[in-house]
Amino acid sequence: MKIYLLSLASLFLLTGCLKDESCQPKTVQSETATMLGYANANGITPTTHSSGMLYQIVSSGAGATPTATSMVTVRYTGKLMNGTVFDSNATGSPISFGLNQVIKGWQLGLPLIKKDGVIKLIIPSSLAYGCTGYGSIPGDAVLYFEIQLIDVQ
Repeated sequence: MKIYLLSLASLFLLTGCLKDESCQPKTVQSETATMLGYANANGITPTTHSSGMLYQIVSSGAGATPTATSMVTVRYTGKLMNGTVFDSNATGSPISFGLNQVIKGWQLGLPLIKKDGVIKLIIPSSLAYGCTGYGSIPGDAVLYFEIQLIDVQ
């Protein structure tokens, strides 16, 4: 029985790998119109990052600026372009993690502010979860985040 379960698990892992190999990520340029449309519809005055991500600094904060190896503590809300909230702790307890443990869009965006700053990010799918998606986030999803940087260590 154990051999059967191990073989079944291996089959699912292999199938997942094969699926990922056929996945073709969208380019930032192909998602720019979607990102700008979201910004315009939601009163966001964006700046374009060199990566193609859009951002608006609501409050620059003061104090420490995160680096790739920083531990950060945040409150945030994440939405799909249709307005669906897929994750939020905006009213709950802040969450802490290493900045190098999150999507590339956060790694590029959070260093634009300092402790106690607030930023809005519109992240192309290639800087988020790409064509595979993650959990309730579909593949090729452009994501919006509003992030409050509570602490930097």
